[in-house]
Amino acid sequence: MLVNNQIKVSPVLVIGPNGEQAGVKSIEDALTLASYAGLDLVLLNPNGNPPVAKIMDYNKYRYEKQKKEKEASKKQRANKSELKEFRLSPVIDVGDFETKLKNVTKYLLKGDRIKLSIRFKGRQMAHTDLGKEVLEKFAARLEDISTIEQKAKLDGRSMTMLLIPKKEK
Repeated sequence: MLVNNQIKVSPVLVIGPNGEQAGVKSIEDALTLASYAGLDLVLLNPNGNPPVAKIMDYNKYRYEKQKKEKEASKKQRANKSELKEFRLSPVIDVGDFETKLKNVTKYLLKGDRIKLSIRFKGRQMAHTDLGKEVLEKFAARLEDISTIEQKAKLDGRSMTMLLIPKKEK
């Protein structure tokens, strides 16, 4: 965007700081008006007939624009929450359980969805109920920050469960 002395076109349609039209003026007159107001002359529409320039605080305008873009990207990130997968074992130890729980909590608070999976090996297939207990215990420990989107489901040799973060109110 062209500002103040960067503007080379003349004449321009000048819009005042409060949105009122000041009319078609030469570039020198428009710059004088802007300097009296202690503001900048910004060329908004260089292709107009005549080109349109507005008297405004350019730094404030840029700051507001950046703030809006940042907010929009933040909302976009919130909509695109990632799916993180964590593998557990039907015979998981307490320390490992706590470590995985801590990591899952961190991702849930960040807004990501979590896929918990247990892979059964060999004779463990006879005791899929142990795996289901581990998943349910895991979900129960996280019930204050997450909800179960998909209950534990056995698919071949693996059992999966999906957790999503609770919506803040």
